[in-house]
Amino acid sequence: MKSQLLVEAPTHKWIYFGRDPDKPEKIIDTNQYMLVTEHKALLMDPGGVELFAPMLANIVKHIPLEQLTHLFASHQDPDIISSLGLWDQTLPEAKLYSPWIWEGFIRHFGMSNITYEALPDEGSRLILDQAEVQFIPAHYLHASGNFHVYDPATRVLMSGDVGAALEGPNVSIFVDDFESHIKKMSFFHQRWMPSNAAKNDWIARVRKLDIEYMCPQHGRIFKGEQVGQFLDWFEQLEVGQAISNS
Repeated sequence: MKSQLLVEAPTHKWIYFGRDPDKPEKIIDTNQYMLVTEHKALLMDPGGVELFAPMLANIVKHIPLEQLTHLFASHQDPDIISSLGLWDQTLPEAKLYSPWIWEGFIRHFGMSNITYEALPDEGSRLILDQAEVQFIPAHYLHASGNFHVYDPATRVLMSGDVGAALEGPNVSIFVDDFESHIKKMSFFHQRWMPSNAAKNDWIARVRKLDIEYMCPQHGRIFKGEQVGQFLDWFEQLEVGQAISNS
């Protein structure tokens, strides 16, 4: 698994994890992100149970394990949070921030020690030392309860499944050519995103944010003008493909 510094501010930094060459062939490739402050850290969408060992090995290269105090799950999918039972034994004092609607489902992955912090539909904020992040509503994209994480200081939006692409593990972590990247995103967004109304609501919300890095949970990271290119492309895309094709 690769890990590298993504961006750094005076009070905190973002670290990227992904592109694991040793993952099982039929397991979808995922990206994980960690925000690190002086004394605390927030691990976002920590991954499936099969990623726990490589994630743990890479995290301790960057911070002592006791500094990992907070987890975030954008929604309930197994590639997002099925490792929870193992983190629950490793980080018994941690807090998990996730949509209120999914608590009864996420607890099936195993949760005896970690505290569940249920996010209200309208979103909320989290302060870690001197850093503050916002939990941005992204409902129905693709889960009925879904959130993204925005950091105004570094202008990073962790965008979950929005912006995701399906490609191999041995590619760059950044989009290098937006037009050629479209064909890797189209099916995923048309099939996994069920609602044009929800899509447009999210786009209107996100256009008000100052974003330099848009970091999805699959595929590559968008930077600079590519963020606007993605929003323009996504806005004109008709989603809910399975319904329209039935």
